[in-house]
Amino acid sequence: MVRTLTFHAVDVGDGGQAWAARARADWRRVFGLVAPESLTDEGAAAALATFRRHMPELVPVLERLADSLDHPYGAAVLTHTIFKPIFTGCSQTVIDGALVRNYDLHPDESPEAIHRSHFLRPVIGMAEGLWGLLDGMNDAGLAVSLTFGGRPVHGPGFACPLVVRHLLETCATAAEAWDRLRDLPVVHPQNLTLVDRNEAMTVHVGPDREATRAEETCTTNHQDRPVPAEQERITRTGERLVALRRTAAAEDFLRPPLYQTDYDGWLGTLYTAAYRPAEGRVTYLWPGERWEQSFASFSPGVRSVRVGEYG
Repeated sequence: MVRTLTFHAVDVGDGGQAWAARARADWRRVFGLVAPESLTDEGAAAALATFRRHMPELVPVLERLADSLDHPYGAAVLTHTIFKPIFTGCSQTVIDGALVRNYDLHPDESPEAIHRSHFLRPVIGMAEGLWGLLDGMNDAGLAVSLTFGGRPVHGPGFACPLVVRHLLETCATAAEAWDRLRDLPVVHPQNLTLVDRNEAMTVHVGPDREATRAEETCTTNHQDRPVPAEQERITRTGERLVALRRTAAAEDFLRPPLYQTDYDGWLGTLYTAAYRPAEGRVTYLWPGERWEQSFASFSPGVRSVRVGEYG
């Protein structure tokens, strides 16, 4: 199934007009991710209290962004504590110091926007949830990416795109990010890969477990143990993990089994990203297409790409 997707590269700065324009364009989709029962004054107050307790450094940023949304529950949405769970595919590993990942989901939920921002520090990444990130890097040389952890459990805490944003805004190394993760509650199981100039690790987190360093950096959509046979048949998480251990280049992610095309089943690859945090450079890849961005040369623009064809 071949689809055409449009991705935007946007310098949103510290959250001014450029960010507000993208937020308005994506508001309806993101608002559809909110758990309706949370849209009360009491629910909004609880969301903001959780945010202030765990991410105090970002409170001024959230307040500034919320003012641009002009919605009674805009600030609560920006906390990423009131979203319904989203279960995705995804594969990621570290190759020669680069954090490389495939992001797999239904095309209707494509993130569409690469943001360069400067909230607390310069950050480049694939945006989700208005200011969260599915993956990204900062000017200190730290890169972070997420994959779904495979278990359908849900609890109080943050959706991980905001966790990625928080780590990149407040941490300079993988070790610092690992320390932060141990104190952050998350809404459902995720695997976060952390890469800096000297160290790489993957961390398993979830609402029903303590954060734990994995034995390897390669990760797909399970954590400490294999998934049931039916889940493996649908997600091929174990098969993809075996393939990850053999990858030698980012281009390997453009071929099956890492490259997936079950878009109707919410398991189709929307993009590949290769972050080289020591160089401050990232390459986004699709079959027959690549887009380079960096802190030294960030180029706003638009790319229409075809997905569903093997590279």
